Formats: sequence, structure tokens, C-alpha cells
Amino acid sequence: MRIGVIGTGRIGTIHANTLSRNREVGSLILTDADPARAQELANRLGETAAPGVDEIFRWGVDAVVITTATAAHAELIGRAARSGLPVFCEKPIALDLPGTLQAIAEVETAGTILQMGFQRRFDTGYTGAREAVRSGRLGRLHTVRALTSDQAPPPPAWLPLSGGLYRDTLIHDFDMLRWVTGHEVVDVFAAGSDAGPPMFREAGDVDTGAALLTLDDGTLATATATRMNGAGYDVRMELAGERDQIVVGLDDRTPIASTEPTGPPAADKPWSGFLERFGPAYEAELAAFVEVVLGQRANPCDGREALQALRIAEACEVSRRERRPVALIEIPGGVESAYR
Repeated sequence: MRIGVIGTGRIGTIHANTLSRNREVGSLILTDADPARAQELANRLGETAAPGVDEIFRWGVDAVVITTATAAHAELIGRAARSGLPVFCEKPIALDLPGTLQAIAEVETAGTILQMGFQRRFDTGYTGAREAVRSGRLGRLHTVRALTSDQAPPPPAWLPLSGGLYRDTLIHDFDMLRWVTGHEVVDVFAAGSDAGPPMFREAGDVDTGAALLTLDDGTLATATATRMNGAGYDVRMELAGERDQIVVGLDDRTPIASTEPTGPPAADKPWSGFLERFGPAYEAELAAFVEVVLGQRANPCDGREALQALRIAEACEVSRRERRPVALIEIPGGVESAYR
């Protein structure tokens, strides 16, 4: 199998390394907006660098992995679909709903594969939580608390391109809320704070956000995120039911300290970022993509699944901006849950 990797930045480099070790992948063609960066990575891996995207499609590949800047995702997904190629793409499909819906339509018209990069679906903690909820271990689920906290903010120049805290960061928590519980969000009420560094206000973004979400079975969920968690990178999900309560992301590297005399000590080596925390999950999702291309398994996260997470993020942005509850039926693109 020959795979084209478009984008050799931080996550593209990790994915290329993972694919180059996969025994089902015979070779890679790498390209980037910075050709020298792609060539350097190709030399290091013993793979081939292409001068541009056109060559990826002209030279012939069996599948495409897209890890470019978000603004290019939708166009590249459409081009791959029209070429009949399976695609793995980092989230999101696009920064707006029209672009997302157009790209999905192209994939569905072509009858090709689009697997989206929501790596938490391959994390052992989240898969364990999903199994616990589905087995009935918790009884009736009544409360879910989700959070994602970055240790340090991203570069100022990147913020206007990110889509904002809800679309860029909390979208993972929204995907997990659906995937773990098997239920849809019906309404949200969201708020954000830009009280941190001025670069967030200048970008029209917030450095901290929170949302209260109601699921279609009445379960209440909260989701919070911040770019300014100095203690370390913190990702958790707590699920409470009438019988039991569990938590994802609580271990000896969780950057939190107890004030109780007998509480656990602070982590000696807290998580520093998402690439470290979810390293095994990133590898597993690429292995799954290869299996999907080979016809050995079903697509674990298609474009429609990514669309639903984006719809929740869009509803949160409307709610934050207009300071009101927003029903998901107000946001285009709704479908019935695949997990009922």
C-alpha cells in the first residue's frame, strides 16, 4: 500500500512515522507547503518527498492522510474523493458548516471513505468508559463532567486560524460525550472568558470556556476548557450514575493536587500536552485506517460523526455570542444517533 501524507508539521510527522512502521504500508509520499520540511522528513524515514499536492495524486497512491492547516482540509477531501481515494483527515473537516457539508457530500457522492481523526475513540480510558456505560454498570447515567485544559496557550498567529476554543478544543469532548453515552445533545448553554492574555480578545476568541449540555435522555453534562492551565495538560471525563461513578484520565500524571491530608500527592511528571497524553491513541487510529482501507474493519469515525461534534461546537459559539440557550435543531446537518 502506498499512502500520500499531505502536511508534515507536528502531527503530520507523527503520523508519517507511525505509517512507516506499519507492515501493510509499503511506501509513503510526503508533501508540505514547506517542501524542505517534507524532504527532511522523507530523508529521515527513507520515503519519497513530492514537490506539491498535485504530485501526490499524479504519482499514484492508494490512500491519503491529510494533516495540513484546517483551511485546506475540505478542498483536499473533495479532491481525494473525486480521485476515488480513501482519506484520513485530522479534525475538523472545515471551520464552518457549509464547507463541512460540501466535503461530506463529495465523499458520499463518490462512495469513498473519510475517516476523521478523533483519537480519543482509541484511548483505553475512554473505551473503558464506553464499555462501562453500555454494560449498565453505572445504572441510569445522570451526570457527565468533561474537561480539556492546555498547559500553555498556542502561538498568537495560530488563534485566528483555529476556529476558536469550542471548535478546536472542546470538539473532542463533544465527540466523546456522544460516543461514550450513545446519546445526542439536544441543547446547550455556553459562556466564555477572555480575561487572560490580550491575544485571545484580538483573535475574537476566549481562553476559557464552559458549556452545560442536555442529552436526549435527560442526562446533564458539563464541558469546560482552558488554554491557561499552568499545572499541566489535563483531560478527564467523569460519569456518574445511580449505581456507580467512574473517571477517565485520573492517574499518577494527572496535574491536580488534593488539599485533603490523606489525599494523593501532586504528580511528579504531569502530562505536558496532547501528543504525549494520547500517543498510543494516535498510533491506534492510523492502524485502524489502514485496516479500513484494506476492508478489514468498518470506519470508526466517518464524516457524519465529525459533523455532529461540530454542530455542538457551533451551538456553543452561538450560545456564547448571543448569551442564550441554543437547541441543536437550530444548527443544520442533524441526524439520528448511530449508537442507539
